[in-house]
Amino acid sequence: MKKFFFLIAIALLSLSNTYAQKIDTLSVNLENVKYPYQINYLPITVEGQDIKMAYMDVAPTKFPNGRTVMLFHGKNFGGYYWGNVIKALTGSGFRVIVPDQIGFGRSSKPIINYTFQQLAAWNKKLLDTLGIQKTSILGHSMGGMLATRFALMFPERVDKLLLENPIGLEDYKTFVPASTVEEQYQRELKNTPESIRQYYRSYFTYWKPDYETLVNVAAGVIYSADFPRYAKVAALTYKMIYDGPVADEFQNLKVPTILFIGKEDRTIIGKALLTDDQKVIYGQYKFLGKNTAVKIKGSKIVEFEACGHIPHIEITTEFLVALIGSL
Repeated sequence: MKKFFFLIAIALLSLSNTYAQKIDTLSVNLENVKYPYQINYLPITVEGQDIKMAYMDVAPTKFPNGRTVMLFHGKNFGGYYWGNVIKALTGSGFRVIVPDQIGFGRSSKPIINYTFQQLAAWNKKLLDTLGIQKTSILGHSMGGMLATRFALMFPERVDKLLLENPIGLEDYKTFVPASTVEEQYQRELKNTPESIRQYYRSYFTYWKPDYETLVNVAAGVIYSADFPRYAKVAALTYKMIYDGPVADEFQNLKVPTILFIGKEDRTIIGKALLTDDQKVIYGQYKFLGKNTAVKIKGSKIVEFEACGHIPHIEITTEFLVALIGSL
């Protein structure tokens, strides 16, 4: 019997090592991560630092309709996970702009004071540089918070606001314990490939091997010599989310808005700091989506059954049909 359990332990260790071997060391600026389209850079100066904002600018592949869609990624992602959405939109006649926000993806990772107002201003600068006067914006997760802030600041530049399982539908400061940047930084430094894998599993209702590519990107930077900088930026952007709620401002939106909500989503920023009882109460997207739609005058909501935090990956076809139809 002891030999049996020993063999099981060896097998599990071997499986764990197999996962680890699949995760390559990545640059914190993801130069060795394949993006679906060519990357361009917008130069920016902030707090005495010269930095650059990466973005993809993809032309329509047929029947150009003269319209543009901008895609804002979530906190734990970059433009690399939008490939299927870009292909569908450009195939439907749209020009698609996909920035990596400063602090994320291929963009610079400066140690600065991050705010949604500043990120929104940089995205406006990108539009100005490209000569784009109006755009529809699809924001996922943290990108939904940023898209909301952008629409509040620059409503004249937004045709439609499209929010895919945005975070910020509740004010985290009212129930998540406050943390200093240093405390959050120490938590970020403790991440491991397996802890990241478990976190990403919470995004989906059913885990598929294909999702391992997301884990590989998020975990690969851990092995970089520059990981401490990456972790500090992650802590600073966590504080940006915590300190910059939009939950009480949805009623101020003046642009046509559509929410796309995977009803099984339970994402909460700072969830690990909550009690088990609190985890049951908060992060209930099946309620948060509807409640938010009520706040936004004239908005619409599209809900997806058996879907978690990332509809454009978990139920790609269903999501794209809804997205294109909404545009």
